[in-house]
Amino acid sequence: MSESIYANVNADGIYEMDGEDREEMTCDANADTIKSHDVRRRTKNQTPQHTGSDCVKISSRAAAVCLMLLFVLLLTAVIVLCVQLFTNIDLFQFKSKNIIEERELLTKITNLTEERDKLLSKNKNLTNERDGLLSKNDNLTKQRDQLNQERNELVKTLNETDGWLYYKFSFYFISYEKKSWTESRKYCTERGADLIIINNREEQEFIRTVTSGNIVWIGLTDNDEEGVWKWVDGSTLTSGSWEPGEPNNKISNEDCAVSIFDWADYPCNYTFVWICEKDLEV
Repeated sequence: MSESIYANVNADGIYEMDGEDREEMTCDANADTIKSHDVRRRTKNQTPQHTGSDCVKISSRAAAVCLMLLFVLLLTAVIVLCVQLFTNIDLFQFKSKNIIEERELLTKITNLTEERDKLLSKNKNLTNERDGLLSKNDNLTKQRDQLNQERNELVKTLNETDGWLYYKFSFYFISYEKKSWTESRKYCTERGADLIIINNREEQEFIRTVTSGNIVWIGLTDNDEEGVWKWVDGSTLTSGSWEPGEPNNKISNEDCAVSIFDWADYPCNYTFVWICEKDLEV
């Protein structure tokens, strides 16, 4: 048959079938067409049938896909939670830091407020002290001015009066006439003074010098109570500069004191010169 096939090839290389071959091929083609059509019809009309192994494979794939999706979801959730956690941690640390700084600032403000209050209190106290000192200074200034005025007036008055001596903040008047102790004191008091009060040994030496040892009345007497000698200002004599054996009340009623070189008691009605004294406070 191959020989006949090759024999039917024409000069142009085109295979030419004879009638018998043509019929045979036509029948084969029709048969194949009918067979293919029948197969399609059967395939279309029949429901696909799966075996058990095919179902297991499909279920495994579906489970794997679900697990993968679940893993992806879990991973995404973990990532989101971690990001949120770290964000919250940072926020917490930031807030904690702010709270600590705020507390420190409040502590500093409290301390500064306390220091300010203390300084204000000190300033108030210093202001009060300053005002008190200024008031005292004003009072002292007024007193000084008043004393200076009194001193100037006294100096003027004494300068206009003969016989007055100035010695250590006191003025002394030594009389030239003689009077009793009572009359001598009256003379002094009428001039704003009094009989001399001898306060110390230095003043006694001054009196001795200016009187040249003459007998002079001083402001000392025991008229109120025998033996209790008092100065004209009412103070009691505690220690004195008596002559030896004095006071002795020798001739009775020797109740007034004189100064010679030291002191002695004499009757108050005797007449002697006297010394008036007026203190000058500066």
